Amino acid sequence: MRADQKNAEEDKGERKREVNEMQKLEMIYEGKAKKVYKTDDPKLYIVDYKDDATAFNGQKKGQIAGKGVVNNTMTNIVFKKIEERGVPTHLVEQLSERETLVKAVKIIPLEVIIRNVAAGSFSKRYGVPEGQPLAKTVLEFSYKNDDLGDPLINDDHILALELATPEELELVRKYAYTVNDVLKEFFLERGLKLIDFKIEFGIADGQVLLADEISPDTCRLWDVETNEKMDKDRFRRDLGNVEETYLEVFRRVQE
Repeated sequence: MRADQKNAEEDKGERKREVNEMQKLEMIYEGKAKKVYKTDDPKLYIVDYKDDATAFNGQKKGQIAGKGVVNNTMTNIVFKKIEERGVPTHLVEQLSERETLVKAVKIIPLEVIIRNVAAGSFSKRYGVPEGQPLAKTVLEFSYKNDDLGDPLINDDHILALELATPEELELVRKYAYTVNDVLKEFFLERGLKLIDFKIEFGIADGQVLLADEISPDTCRLWDVETNEKMDKDRFRRDLGNVEETYLEVFRRVQE
């Protein structure tokens, strides 16, 4: 083994020991799908994925067995692919089936939505048949505020409300389109069409990072051959086979 390889292996081993010895401290946030905990390193958090499911801004609630395991591992697989294309993420290391160590980011209060095909609220809002391909990829922003119903906002609103700086907003746009390119290719190779998705970004040490998750909770995925819905719409619309569908997507993602 070359000296540089030996040093890299030693560094990796040391990092693993540090992670294993890291202390999980108090919970600082519980959302609809995840819990976030402090660690003894102020720059690192532990995210714990839940099986809880919600829809329509929390009006519909339930559980999807095994969802936390699927979403945690799937997110980490996809984030690594995205990092390879130059988009930095908050991912540090997966700790268990449900827990991941991440960089402690300050979330930019925006949901960043990319649409390739008309579906969901887009179809309802603009009277476009669900499943109609869009002539241009659409990027939308919504203001992350449950009390207000996460309203759609534009660049001027974002800057006027000081939700992000012009430089941060430019990076968010750039990264979002790159994520779309990566995900479309990744899912298509696994027999899935990427209809739309939402992502979130945060700031750590002055750097804009992709955060949150990418999973059947946050993506609309349709089977390439049948157009069967392979995502959270099965829960939203009472289509049945919810757990089985999440597991099937998980199986394909691991191929």
